[in-house]
Amino acid sequence: MLTELSIQNFTIIDQLTIPFNEGLTVLTGETGAGKSIIIDAIQLLAGGRGSVEYVRYGKQKAILEGLFTVEDNKHAIFKLFDNYGIEMDSEGMVVLQRTISAKGKSICRVNGSLVTLAILREFGQTLIDIHSQHETQSLLDSNQHLHLLDLFNQEDSQDAYDDYKKVYQKLKKTKEKFHQLNNNEQEIIQRLDLLRFQLNEIKTAELTLNEDEELRKEREKLVNFEQIYQNVQEAYNALKGEQKGLDWLSLGLTALETASTYEPELQKKSEDYSNHYYMLEEISFQLRHYLDDLAYDPNRLATIETRLNELQLLIRKYGDTVNDILEYAAKIEDEIDQLEDRDQSIQNMTEQINELSADAIVEANHLHDLRMKAAKRLVKVIKTELEDLYLAKAKFETEISIREGKSDDPEFAGKPVHLGQSGFDHVRFLLSTNPGEPVKPLDKVASGGELSRIMLAFKKIFAKYQGVTSVIFDEVDTGVSGRVAQAIAEKIYNISLESQVLCITHLPQVAAMADHHLLIEKQSSKNETYTTVKELSQMNRVNELARMTTGTKLTDASISHAEELINSANTYKNR
Repeated sequence: MLTELSIQNFTIIDQLTIPFNEGLTVLTGETGAGKSIIIDAIQLLAGGRGSVEYVRYGKQKAILEGLFTVEDNKHAIFKLFDNYGIEMDSEGMVVLQRTISAKGKSICRVNGSLVTLAILREFGQTLIDIHSQHETQSLLDSNQHLHLLDLFNQEDSQDAYDDYKKVYQKLKKTKEKFHQLNNNEQEIIQRLDLLRFQLNEIKTAELTLNEDEELRKEREKLVNFEQIYQNVQEAYNALKGEQKGLDWLSLGLTALETASTYEPELQKKSEDYSNHYYMLEEISFQLRHYLDDLAYDPNRLATIETRLNELQLLIRKYGDTVNDILEYAAKIEDEIDQLEDRDQSIQNMTEQINELSADAIVEANHLHDLRMKAAKRLVKVIKTELEDLYLAKAKFETEISIREGKSDDPEFAGKPVHLGQSGFDHVRFLLSTNPGEPVKPLDKVASGGELSRIMLAFKKIFAKYQGVTSVIFDEVDTGVSGRVAQAIAEKIYNISLESQVLCITHLPQVAAMADHHLLIEKQSSKNETYTTVKELSQMNRVNELARMTTGTKLTDASISHAEELINSANTYKNR
């Protein structure tokens, strides 16, 4: 959920830090006080489109920062952190930050790491879901309906979806290889010529595993021959020779052996001393042999340099190391065999594609059956939600059709079908709000007030499946009143039981249902205008609800009505 929002130099907001809590938080205030500006700030923080107009007049930049907490360790945001190599806080805290300069440039960060605006948007969309009366709701977008139905039926269909996806990915990759192999003849001949030339060049070089690494080691030894010889000679001289290390150690050994004949406790020390002495003596022999074998060959150094230059030319073309080049050679050799035996390869791949297509159709049909059952359940659930919102006469349907394919696509029930990432289904939610009228796509049948209620019904069902931690409603209750307003208030509160909800509202019924009530006010001083936010106490909540009911003038009746609204809301919440 959104725990804290910090805003600096953003339109009429100078500096503002707003803490948020779980449950339902409402934001109220006079028109123009800055309520929607706060939502705009959150939207930009979630990757929305920015503009220099958002930067407060006379300031260099606007800074937006949001602190989120994610308690579900299976939340989609954890995968994003892994994908982009960003460190995740151990306590599940996520900090999104966006700076917009007066010149229009944006700087975005996630947990302190610089990211692109597109990446910020990915993170934002997993955390925040914003709905306003002015934008097309994602829930009403038919392209989202298949995904929403699968979310609704996730518990029953996830295994089937995973099975289909595995087969589909195999089919997709095999088709890509088939199309590459089945390109026109001239391209294949050109490709073969190139691959044969590359393979011949690599084989002519007669490379061996780790050759470049071993040659560099040998070159290093030859280049530093003099230093190596001198150091080993000094080490040998320190051990061997008159009055050198081994002579003194020999004297010590004789002395300790003599002493141990008189003192048994020295026997063990004498033996240890003897072992080390003979070990050092053996090392001196080895050093002598090493020096005898050590020889400097300037011709060998020249040969190594020449060979490394040859290898470097190949490395520039085919890989970072000799081993990479050999691996590449094996790969292109397989491709050459495949291209040379193209007809057989095409036949084998055609058989593979037919088998995988048949498997994909079986899995897609299984998904189709599960969706048909889920669609019936969804219709019942949606109908209940719409009845709660006084749309009892509305008729909702989930239309599942099979997408037509081209002549070369796999067949289902005797007709070619188009297989996609989610099968061959196309899903649309249809609605009729008036008796006798046929069902139509959602955005073509609803008025403003109906659209708000339909969206809330959908959000009530899908909020817990979509995984967002914060749902934000910006005046979605416009155009309703009376018992419908009360129903909307109850529905928004119910959504807050599944996810944190922030709601800008002009309805006292919605404000009365809040767990937390923030008042947004616009103030002026020293020729400046700025926005303030404060959480209302119980008494101030009553006054604000009374103002929302009657306007600026408070009356005993309006205050009494506000108290009654709050008491009624508390009774509903407790129930």
